[in-house]
Amino acid sequence: MELHVRYEGDDDPEKCTARRLDKFNHAALHHSTRETPAGIVLNPFADRALSPADREDFDRLVALDCSWETARDEAFDLHGTHRSLPFLVAANPINYGTPFQLTTIEALAGALVILGERDQAERILEVVRWGETFLDLNAEPLERYADCADSTAVLAVQDDYLAEES
Repeated sequence: MELHVRYEGDDDPEKCTARRLDKFNHAALHHSTRETPAGIVLNPFADRALSPADREDFDRLVALDCSWETARDEAFDLHGTHRSLPFLVAANPINYGTPFQLTTIEALAGALVILGERDQAERILEVVRWGETFLDLNAEPLERYADCADSTAVLAVQDDYLAEES
C-alpha cells in the first residue's frame, strides 16, 4: 500500500516519525495540500471508522503530520475518503499508554494492520525503537478490528474497549 503524509513540520524534527518514514523510503512527504494525493485519509475527527472494507476501494493511505492543536483544521483540507482510527493506545515515549494520541507512524501502522497489511506495518515500525511495543500493546484490538466486515462492526468492537476504559 502506498503511504503518503501531509507534512506540516510543526513538531520536533528529532522526534518526528513522518520524517523517519520518509528517510527510510516508507512514505512520501508532501508539503502542501495540493500536492498530497487522494486516498484513505486518516482523520481523527472523521465520522466513519476505518475498516477492512475500505481496502476494496483504495491502495493509498494518507496521514496528517501536525500538532494535535491544529489537526482538526488541517485534516479537512485533504482530498480523499476520511476515516478515523478506532481505539488504539500509543506506545511512543511522549504519549505512552494514552488512547488515540498516536504518532504518524503508529497511525499508519494501525491502519495497515486493519487493512490486512500487517507485514508492511511491521516493516515501517522497524524505524522506531518502540515499534514492536505498539503492536504488542494493541494486539487484541487490532486483530479484532481486522476481522470486522465494516465500519459499524469496528465501532462495536471499539465500544467494548471504551467501556473497559471507563
